[in-house]
Amino acid sequence: MAPWHPRRIEFGGDYNPEQWPRDVWAEDRALMSQAGVTLATVGVFSWAHLEPEPGRYELDWLGDVLDGLHAQGIGADLATATASPPPWLTRLHPEALPIDHEGRTRWPGARQAYCPSSTAWRTRAVALVEQLAGRFGSHPAVRLWHLGNEYGCHTSRCYCDTCAAGFRRWLLRRYGGLDGINSAWATAFWSQRYSDVEEILPPRLTPDGAWANPTQQLDYRRFASDTLLEELLLEKEVLRRLSPDVPITTNFMVMTRFNQLDYWRWAEEVDVVSTDYYPEFADPLTHVEAALSADLTRGLADGGSWLLMETSPSAVNWQPRNPAKKPGALRRDALQQIARGADGFNVFQVRASLAGAEKFHSGLIPHAGTDTRLWREVLDLGSLLERLGEVAGSRVESEVAMVWGYDAWWACELDSHPSVDVRYPDRPRALHRALWDRGITVDLVRPGAALDGYKVVVVPTLYLADDAAAAAVRDFVAGGGHAVVTYFSGIVDEHDHVRPGGYPGAFRELLGIRTEEFAPLLEGETVVLDDGSTADVWTEDLRLEGAEAVRTYADGPVPGAPAVTRHAFGDGTAWYIATRTSPEGTSSVLDRVVAEAGVGAAAVTTPGVEVVRRRGEQGSWLFVLNHTGREAAVPASGVDLVSGDDLDGEVRVGPGGVAVVREAGA
Repeated sequence: MAPWHPRRIEFGGDYNPEQWPRDVWAEDRALMSQAGVTLATVGVFSWAHLEPEPGRYELDWLGDVLDGLHAQGIGADLATATASPPPWLTRLHPEALPIDHEGRTRWPGARQAYCPSSTAWRTRAVALVEQLAGRFGSHPAVRLWHLGNEYGCHTSRCYCDTCAAGFRRWLLRRYGGLDGINSAWATAFWSQRYSDVEEILPPRLTPDGAWANPTQQLDYRRFASDTLLEELLLEKEVLRRLSPDVPITTNFMVMTRFNQLDYWRWAEEVDVVSTDYYPEFADPLTHVEAALSADLTRGLADGGSWLLMETSPSAVNWQPRNPAKKPGALRRDALQQIARGADGFNVFQVRASLAGAEKFHSGLIPHAGTDTRLWREVLDLGSLLERLGEVAGSRVESEVAMVWGYDAWWACELDSHPSVDVRYPDRPRALHRALWDRGITVDLVRPGAALDGYKVVVVPTLYLADDAAAAAVRDFVAGGGHAVVTYFSGIVDEHDHVRPGGYPGAFRELLGIRTEEFAPLLEGETVVLDDGSTADVWTEDLRLEGAEAVRTYADGPVPGAPAVTRHAFGDGTAWYIATRTSPEGTSSVLDRVVAEAGVGAAAVTTPGVEVVRRRGEQGSWLFVLNHTGREAAVPASGVDLVSGDDLDGEVRVGPGGVAVVREAGA
């Protein structure tokens, strides 16, 4: 692994000089320098400029760009440019175009129009990377290699015959032979048993009203993620050989609205975890979602340095309605990501495009130029991030972990389940928000991860849980920890086979309960619990087998049955939430859990005022971000690096404001 050493909190964005005449480049560099830009992502969508014809490479212009950045003291995150093939590639190799599950070809004209399994695409991509690495692998401007771009964003799965053949090879490696595949896929059902591996296909369009084999669908998601990862590994091998001292990264899309890749696997293969995060402007709680995304990204980085590779400085272009960010939002968005472990804040893009599909997406340099509020906020942010350089390399403090599984997400939302209203991200969001409101920071961890050092572990909607994932939670509680498990967890094993003996399968003994039947609610139906709170979507016919009932149903399909339970197990305690509790009901349960576990907030706060602490060898820093329309006061002593004020017991933050307190005596 090539080491990554941030010089400070990095600041910058995607830089696309190929969209502009050369006389603009010098102005770009001067403005980037003025703004305090330290890192520019270069060449992401430049393949057609670098190789205008097969085998004819034009790299001098890119060399000029890198030379200019280096002369200005700006580092480059140099892309391999393989994110989208040029038109000539698929003209010469139409078999490289992707096919959807209905057999339709996806044509060029946008981006990422290629089959991930295509030999032609892979051959040309590797050849391009070899040219770039050979020419620029030791260029002094190059601080990172940026492989591909947002893998899986537009072509996450292809269903062509080449992919079908790759899927068969993948299955044979995973299961060892046909017997293993037939067993895992339960092909005795619906006469699906395979007698020859060539009979196996991707889960293409099936007859109306009949669902494809669920384990076949699940394995195809796994295969598709691994196939895209093979692309990264092919490029990585070239770069390790020709440019071994430069760390590699790629921009993940760690959001609860993107689940095409198993990022736990992907994170193992990069030197620096990077992600793109874009707010949903129609969601008034998009900042809470941003916090969850950052916490998950930090988990992928194993708690270490990571980079926010893309976000918008102001408006985006791809949502139904795209308002500009309000004054102060850019600074607050940046500090939120840094508070939660990012050592870099970068945007798409440096200069807003004048043409193309993203011409109305904002840039650091807006269409209206530098006499604008946005440019003044960019200058302010660059100056602030320079002052925060001392924070780089420190780690976020957390006493709570949340288990997050991509396999579980994929399996949870397969066909023919008890309720279409059970969606994987729903409970992680709700539980994370309740803790966020209390100033309690959460680490996201993979199923089966070691849980030492945490006081509370939250296990939301972990529908698919293998034996290792279940054992990790059981051992954590037996050793004195506190766990919270929600409904529709532990139901199936890694093959999507129901665990017999009663629900919730893998966690039944730990929780001291047994559910005989699910009792999902109809659309719009609610139930009342004995404490007066309400719930919806889900109930269960649950029996106590050692646990105590903390809440029961006052009405609904199973009146009197336990809705929330608590079970002493070993030296710890395991809680079960058997229904979709209201925000107030969720908060009530978590208040008791964190109190019993002795979990403290980063600082005393109120809902809407975000507090997070980072700690390193040089001290600790308390981040305070006010997402409300009123002034907030938070206990703190030290120096506010934003305002420069000395604090003695309290920091006051105005509506929408921020503070970063270098804490006294830390």
